[in-house]
Amino acid sequence: MMRIQKTISPVDGRVYVERELARGEQIEEALNKAVQAQAAWRKTPLEERMQICNRMVAWMEARAEQLGEELSWQMGRPVRYAANEIRRGFAERAHYMISIAPRALADLSTSPKAGFQRFIRREPVGVVFTLAPWNYPYLTSVNSIVPALLAGNAVILKHSAQTPLCAERYAEAFAAAGLPEGVFQYLHLSHKDAEGVISDSRISFVAFTGSVAGGRAVQKAACERFTGLGLELGGKDAAYVRNDANLEDAVENLVDGAMFNSGQSCCGIERIYVHRAVYAEFVERAVELTRRYVLGDPLKRETTLGPMVRTSAAEFVRSQIAEAVSLGATARIDPREFPADRPGTPYLAPQILTEVDHSMRVMWEESFGPVVGITPVASDEEAVARINDSRYGLTAAIWTTNLDAAIRLGDQVQVGTWFMNRCDYLDPELAWTGVKDSGRGCSLSILGYEQLTRPKSFHLRCGDL
Repeated sequence: MMRIQKTISPVDGRVYVERELARGEQIEEALNKAVQAQAAWRKTPLEERMQICNRMVAWMEARAEQLGEELSWQMGRPVRYAANEIRRGFAERAHYMISIAPRALADLSTSPKAGFQRFIRREPVGVVFTLAPWNYPYLTSVNSIVPALLAGNAVILKHSAQTPLCAERYAEAFAAAGLPEGVFQYLHLSHKDAEGVISDSRISFVAFTGSVAGGRAVQKAACERFTGLGLELGGKDAAYVRNDANLEDAVENLVDGAMFNSGQSCCGIERIYVHRAVYAEFVERAVELTRRYVLGDPLKRETTLGPMVRTSAAEFVRSQIAEAVSLGATARIDPREFPADRPGTPYLAPQILTEVDHSMRVMWEESFGPVVGITPVASDEEAVARINDSRYGLTAAIWTTNLDAAIRLGDQVQVGTWFMNRCDYLDPELAWTGVKDSGRGCSLSILGYEQLTRPKSFHLRCGDL
C-alpha cells in the first residue's frame, strides 16, 4: 500500500508538498548502495572531495532566493530572512569545514622511535545517517553532511516531514557537483522505518538534531548496537544582563535572540536574568522593541515575524503564557496590538513576561516560540544559580563590559557554549555541543571530525630484524 507524507504549510494551512514514504525494498536498496558507494568514495583523494563539496555549496548559494521561498512555505519563516540561511550560516559552516579538512583528517604523528614508524590515521566510519529538523533545515544538516562526506563516509539523509524539499535540493546540488551516485542519498521515512535504519548494521553513525524525546527514541533504537550517536537536542537558553552592560546592545540582540524564527531555535533565548540596577530600563526597552515586530504572511517582505510551524505549537506556547499569568506573571504585550494573532492558527504574537519564577513552565520547559520571561537578580552568584537551574545546557550568554567577569562566570555555568555580548549563533570554528538534556557529541570545529572518523594506529617496525 502506498503511504503518503503530507507537508501542511503554516502560511495558509494547505498541503504544500506530498511525497510517498520509502518502501522496504527502497530502504534496503539505499543501504546497500551506500555501503558499496562508500567503499570507492573513501579512496577518492581528499582534494577531489573538497572540490565536489565546494561546488555543492555554490549550487545552493546560486539558488538561495528560490530555496528561501520554499522554506517560507514549508515552515513559515519570513521570506525577507529565509535566503540568509543558505547565504550566511550554511555557506559559512560548509566552507569552514571544507577548509580545515586537510588538517582535521591528517595523520597524527608520534615522537621518533628508532627502528619504527608510528602514526594514527583517521578512517571514515562508513555510512552516516543524518536526521534533520525543520526549524533550520539546512543549517542543522550541514553540520554532519559535509564533514561526513569529506571524511570519506557515505550519507543517508532523512529530513523532517515539514521540510522534505531540503533533502531533495541537497541531492540535486550534489548531483550537479559531480558526487558519485550512492554516496549521498535521502529517504522520506516514517518514524518506525527511521528507527529500523538506525538499528541496521550497515549504519555506523547517527547524527540527530531535534527534541529530547526524539533523542531518547534514537538512543533506544540504537541500543542493541555500538553505533556512534551525535545528539543535538533542546535548550532553555538563558541570558544574564549585568549592571555594567551596554543596554541598547543587550536589548537589540536579546529580543532578536528570543523572537527570530518565531522563537523556534534550540539556542534561542528563552529566559533573561537582569541585574536589579538596570532591570526596569531593560524591560521597558525590550517591550518597546518587541512591539515593532510585524506579524503576518511570511511571503510579504514587510513581515518580520511569521507563523509558528503548526497550530499545535502555537497553542502550546499560548498555554505556557496563560499558565504563567494565572500564577502571577505579567504579560507586557497585548496580543491585540498584532491583528494577525488568531487563536486556533499558527499565527502568534510575541510576548514578554515579567514577575516570573521557576515554578512556571515558561521558565523551565522549552517553549520554542516567541515568548521570553525576564526576571531581576541581585548578583552574579544569583544569575549563575538561576542559569544552572535547568535540565538543559546548550548555550547561555552574558552582557557585560567586563571580560574577566565573563570568563569567571563562564567557568561556572553548565552549558556547551558561553557567549559574551552575543547569542543565538554557531561559530563553525568552535565546538557545538551540549550538556545535560541538551545532548551529547560534538559537531563543527576541528573536533567535529572526530565522531565521523575512527582512529587506526599504525605500529610499524621497519629497522633491522
